[in-house]
Amino acid sequence: MGGGAHVGCTQRLWFPHTKEGTCLVKYPLSERGGIIPLYFASPFLSFRPSNLAPASRFRTFPPPPSPLPPCRASPSLTVARKEHEEGRGKEKKRRSSTMSNSASGMAVCDECKLKFQDLKAKRSFRFIVFKINEKVQQVVVDRLGQPGESYDDFSACLPADECRYAVFDFDFVTDENCQKSKIFFISWSPDTSRVRSKMLYASSKDRFKRELDGIQVELQATDPSEMSMDIIKSRAL
Repeated sequence: MGGGAHVGCTQRLWFPHTKEGTCLVKYPLSERGGIIPLYFASPFLSFRPSNLAPASRFRTFPPPPSPLPPCRASPSLTVARKEHEEGRGKEKKRRSSTMSNSASGMAVCDECKLKFQDLKAKRSFRFIVFKINEKVQQVVVDRLGQPGESYDDFSACLPADECRYAVFDFDFVTDENCQKSKIFFISWSPDTSRVRSKMLYASSKDRFKRELDGIQVELQATDPSEMSMDIIKSRAL
């Protein structure tokens, strides 16, 4: 480094510049204990220790406090939290089950299968009307039609603003004068029914039909004219 000189209370030092154009500076201490501030001046640096405070006046900070011990929950609070988490788990599982049923179809009550077998094998009923019970997430029996009831009785028991499934044992005579019967599966979805109900019955129809082995004709109807006796006869022949 270069030389230095004292002028009054100001010391001036000359430093050679580095390649990057900066100065290499070493911070000296004043007689009063403070750090000498540097005042840049070209081409030298100027130190002025007269305005510095003594070291005893510098502020000191106490050491940081020790960390607090971990908080431990009471046993009653732990039990309440556990019950809350279990309740949330059950609710999540129930919602997942509901969404799964909506996507793949509702479960089918065993009574539906047994009554359908009685209609097919023993002809104990003329028709059976089914509905979806959303509370238990199942397809259940809504009404049983006795053998002596007619097709008009069957049409009258379908609600005007609610969806239903139904099976009807239809007897007819062919052109060759042969007595026959066919089991119709009717999906009743009126225009005035709820949108959610229509979607639920539509998504559950295929699964429900697979549970009823022996269906021969399928019919979709949104109003009575689409399931009139003429349409039933034409589909049966």
